[in-house]
Amino acid sequence: MKCCEATGEMTHARWERQLTRHMTEAWFLQRMAALALVCWLWTSLLLFCGAQAVRPEQTDVQVLSLNGKWSLRNGNGSLSLSAAVPGCVHTALQAAEFIQDPYYRFNDVLYRWISLDNWTYSLSFSAPPWIRTTKRVVLLFEEVDTISTITFNGVVIETTDNMFRSYEFELSGLLKKDVNLLEVAFVSAITYASQASQAHSSYKVPPDCPPPVQNGECHVNFIRKSQSSFSWDWGPAFPTQGLKGVQLQAFNFIRLQSLTTSTSRDSSSWIVDVDLFFDVVMETAGRALLFLPDLNVFQDFQLLLKEGQSKTSLVLLIPANVSVDLWWPNGHGHQVQYRLFLEARLDTGATFHREARVAFRTVELVQETIPSSPGLSFYFKVNGRPIFLKGSNWIPAHSFQDLVTPDMLRNLLQSAVDANMNILRVWGGGVYEQEAFYHLCDELGLMVWQDFMFACALYSIEKDFIQTVRYEVTQQVQRLKSHPSIIVWSGNNENEAAIATNWFSIPDDKRTRYVKDYVTLYVDNVKAIVEQEDRTRPFLVSSPTNGLESEKEGFVAHDPYDVHYGDTHFYSYVKDCLDWNQFPRTRLASEYGFQSWPSFSSLSKVSLPEDWEYNSKFSDHRQHHELGNLEMLLQVALNYRFPNNTDTLQRYKDTLYMTQVMQAECVKKQTEFYRRSRSEIIDGKGHTMGALYWQLNDIWQGASWSSIEFGGKWKMLHYLAVEFFSPVLPVGFEENGTLKIYGISDLSTNLTLRVKVTVYQWSSLTPACSSLSEERVLIENAATLMMQCLISDLLRDCGKCSRSSCLITFDLHDSSNPTQRHGPTNHLFLTSLRDAELHKPNITVGSGF
Repeated sequence: MKCCEATGEMTHARWERQLTRHMTEAWFLQRMAALALVCWLWTSLLLFCGAQAVRPEQTDVQVLSLNGKWSLRNGNGSLSLSAAVPGCVHTALQAAEFIQDPYYRFNDVLYRWISLDNWTYSLSFSAPPWIRTTKRVVLLFEEVDTISTITFNGVVIETTDNMFRSYEFELSGLLKKDVNLLEVAFVSAITYASQASQAHSSYKVPPDCPPPVQNGECHVNFIRKSQSSFSWDWGPAFPTQGLKGVQLQAFNFIRLQSLTTSTSRDSSSWIVDVDLFFDVVMETAGRALLFLPDLNVFQDFQLLLKEGQSKTSLVLLIPANVSVDLWWPNGHGHQVQYRLFLEARLDTGATFHREARVAFRTVELVQETIPSSPGLSFYFKVNGRPIFLKGSNWIPAHSFQDLVTPDMLRNLLQSAVDANMNILRVWGGGVYEQEAFYHLCDELGLMVWQDFMFACALYSIEKDFIQTVRYEVTQQVQRLKSHPSIIVWSGNNENEAAIATNWFSIPDDKRTRYVKDYVTLYVDNVKAIVEQEDRTRPFLVSSPTNGLESEKEGFVAHDPYDVHYGDTHFYSYVKDCLDWNQFPRTRLASEYGFQSWPSFSSLSKVSLPEDWEYNSKFSDHRQHHELGNLEMLLQVALNYRFPNNTDTLQRYKDTLYMTQVMQAECVKKQTEFYRRSRSEIIDGKGHTMGALYWQLNDIWQGASWSSIEFGGKWKMLHYLAVEFFSPVLPVGFEENGTLKIYGISDLSTNLTLRVKVTVYQWSSLTPACSSLSEERVLIENAATLMMQCLISDLLRDCGKCSRSSCLITFDLHDSSNPTQRHGPTNHLFLTSLRDAELHKPNITVGSGF
């Protein structure tokens, strides 16, 4: 290894530290030969470039973090306090004890004044000599939320209008030797959105305001800000103002702004595409080396970098004889990622280096004709294998993003994996998540359906709005495309459906205008940018959508909910949720669900005893879905008896509990319907290849569709999800008096199984009778009918059982080993539990609920 010492010693030492940190001695010895080759190649590169010994200040960009304690004041200066950056005004006020917990009782409305005020962040700092003496100094804001004017030493350097992008500005000539003053003066997002709406006077861009029940703010579609921050039907209105991360970056020659990777496969080998984004002081040349140590693959490249902002693309070819391990979704294989090292030296003597992760996987959205069915299929293949999508929809984990910690994300995402999920849809009314979210999804095998941040609204296509959207989409795709977990981009949430089904009562003679605006925004801009920046995964213009059929119809289909195409969103709160006949036999169900309340232990943290009634002012306030509290009770009444405890607090707790019971059973029934529909076409409908219920997580303690409460506690639904998303699952249902039991398999091998059916009386844990079916082959990656029989025959042969006195359980057993069960035990109620002949049990329930 002596070959590296002369002019490449620093580079080799860095490599050795990075590599040996993760390797065993045996691993290292196996790769010594490869590293020797790399050293030889690197020395050749240095000689080729005529490099001299590099001064330390030439090797790296110098970074000065400006995070920490800033000063914060409101518009008239009546409030002044210190504030943390990253952070926002609300959390700063709470930390300084100017306000209580914003989630407490009615504080979301009582603290509306915070978002209506204009707030200014300011920081005084001294710039060290090594910053002031460099040729270029850049001020970088990771995120500015949202409308602000930024001044540096009294000079306005920029205005911001988009929380979904980063900003950077050159400070050359503005830095002072002693004290520098940086100020970010925010304007109320509520005021800005209202003024922008008023200024757009040529035609209306609906909707104006959310429903009154949401206690929200108006015109969020006129500002590039998290739409749910102005309220939603599951969350409060907290239009924040704040900063995510601020730093100075100083350099003399070159700044490597970012490195992104993507992989693809041709007929014989894998290709790693590496995009490098530079800020270059003066045009220069040099050499770069890409190295995948775990595969013993490396390649050198010549660089020619022009002055200013530039992008360089490098293509690393993996030889056909090199075997790579693939990245697979959870439940289908391992999540292998490889380390990629970049080392480069320029003619100026400057060097730069970067480490990244590379995963090898392909993704394909299959839309093709299906025998015996009109329309097209709609399913995803990963690494050539059809994958049934099992998962949920993700909303922001907190109204105040600076309070979302990696531990919070890991708990929620691990909970999804623990429930056998393989995908989450990042919904388009929230935020593009932080890096930790996507890294965890990569690690855990959770695929991501990534919406762009547009939801349930129409939007302006004025020049400034389009321009900021273009910056946003470009930056976000470049930031996120390296993550193998992301399998699809989606332009918006429900906006195609909003136009097609006329949510906003647009007159027929005006519809063309809004369709044109829709195509301009999502097709001519968002879609065009995505396809330019990333061709490794599919793009959908909307969700729900008819996919290729929507494109054929001008991107706004006559019926985006057509079950013969694309994905669907379906909600029904009045009909009996346990009647599977009402569910659409769709190609892919990307949204469906039912509400419930969180447990009393969660609600009691943000309420008082006077709030602890189902019909209290607090309950009404926390319910942001019109008639939601009534709909939950109606659904309970269809199948259960109402709590009737004379103690009002216990009755309140019991009612909360019953909403969770009902939600769990409703989502279970619907999910099982979609899973058993994956291999069938009935009346031209079926071939369902995904079930993503709404929603996984909560943003606060209130009524919602979530399976996990704010704070991380599982609802009953999530415990049931562990079973109804099981890799092998028996599903039973009744059709015209016949019991049909399907076996569902996500496995890649066939199983020969028997169905065991057991009938119990409600009054006893001893089986009334049981039977074992004949052998059937449970086909890999399919839903297979395993047995069927008349329920009347089953009960007739089972003693005194009737529909009201008995229930059925069933499971799948190995044909050669009857004691080996595959998947969970499932059940079927033969009547509404409201009408069942139940006996009072001797059960004591703990106080945790």
